Amino acid sequence: MVAATFVTHPVVNPATGEVIGHVPYASEADVDRAVHSAHEAFLKWRDVPVVDRVQVLYRYKTLLEQYAGDLARILTSENGKTLDDSKAEVRRGIQMVEVACGMPSLMMGDSLNDVAAGIDCKTIRQPIGVCVGITPFNFPAMVPMWMYPFAIACGNAFVLKPSEKVPLTPTLAVELLQQAGLPDGVMHLIHGDKTTVDALLHHPMIKAVSFVGSTSVAKYIYATAAAQGKRVQALGGAKNHLVVMPDADVPKTIEAIIGSAFGAAGERCLAGSVLVVVGDAANSLLPPLVARTKSLAIGDGSRPGVEMGPLITADHAQRVAGYIDQGLAEGAVALCDGRSLQTDAGFFLGPTIFDQVDPAMTIAREEIFGPVLSVIRVDTLDEAIRLVNRSAFGNATSIFTANGGTAREYSSRIEAGMVGINVGVAAPMAFFPFAGWKNSFFGDLHAHGKDAVTFYTEQKVIMSRWF
Repeated sequence: MVAATFVTHPVVNPATGEVIGHVPYASEADVDRAVHSAHEAFLKWRDVPVVDRVQVLYRYKTLLEQYAGDLARILTSENGKTLDDSKAEVRRGIQMVEVACGMPSLMMGDSLNDVAAGIDCKTIRQPIGVCVGITPFNFPAMVPMWMYPFAIACGNAFVLKPSEKVPLTPTLAVELLQQAGLPDGVMHLIHGDKTTVDALLHHPMIKAVSFVGSTSVAKYIYATAAAQGKRVQALGGAKNHLVVMPDADVPKTIEAIIGSAFGAAGERCLAGSVLVVVGDAANSLLPPLVARTKSLAIGDGSRPGVEMGPLITADHAQRVAGYIDQGLAEGAVALCDGRSLQTDAGFFLGPTIFDQVDPAMTIAREEIFGPVLSVIRVDTLDEAIRLVNRSAFGNATSIFTANGGTAREYSSRIEAGMVGINVGVAAPMAFFPFAGWKNSFFGDLHAHGKDAVTFYTEQKVIMSRWF
């Protein structure tokens, strides 16, 4: 179901500034109808055998494969990332569906006979009810699929509220799910702003809320929904550090840094935004890194050869440019200044690299969510670890080194939920959890992997004795 109201929001292609559609906002009454419909569908869907529920997802995967190109093109048109990035995102989403298809095994409980004389015990997992997903603009295909395939396979109904900036991609994805034969009411799609979100957070029939977005909103979602007695997983922002040791493979490390810091215009919660160079690594790394950054092809992501697209809105581009202004005002040295990029249309900002950054500077502490990389120089691995661990965020970090002992020490001592070793973006596959720490995550159970199965089910213990 797509809610129909008279309040709409324009959908803009960030590469051109062109309005490519309008999305209707759901009222509180729309939300209430959707949730009641989902609850009625849940009462039937939960009784469908899990082996039959996943047949819908098998068909859904086939349709996603068939329409992957269409999804990627729509994604690029409303988000701005390159077509290659969009194709990779759609592929990641399909992988979530593949894992959710294994729910007959994933939902299995445990059993033990004769826990006492003549008494057996077993555990089972049962769906919890109507679940909600509130998702961001930067991954409109993948992030919703972190949620609803797992929830639906577990036997729940689902209400998705994607970002109003990128409604077209999730709309097609949900239409394909309906084509796959999902019963009416099990999946609902609504659009809106904070009013819509608040109506979902306070609705008594909603049992679980999944969210991905900024830390400030994640805190609000977590506190508000938890106060209503709902189960919550709220993924927030990040300030991810990339640590480069003197023995790192420079050419491969540079490409990893470029992809991490400037891929998707830096609008990723796994983007590397602080480059920590250890010892004399800066001498061999920074000159070719700056040269490679200046050579990046920037433009409309739908065009061949483009390596970095625009930011999502004009306001966001201005906000990121404001961080560049602040970095210079606080004494950082710009090796590349993205504000110099000239374009005829769209919301573009070139990649920026700051050197001589102090850890106390704003650009070193706050999430910028744009193509800005801050370089901090340290003398030792210990100093690098202390620097990273002082961050208020703990989403992801990576180290680049040829030394196994160094990599092991770093991954053991670092206080972040996802660690890459010679990997620029430490994004886990669908069967592992997206394990942010600190102010990057609020809740107990993370997105996808085994955590998703636990999050979207209740565990029941049954003890039996037969006379």
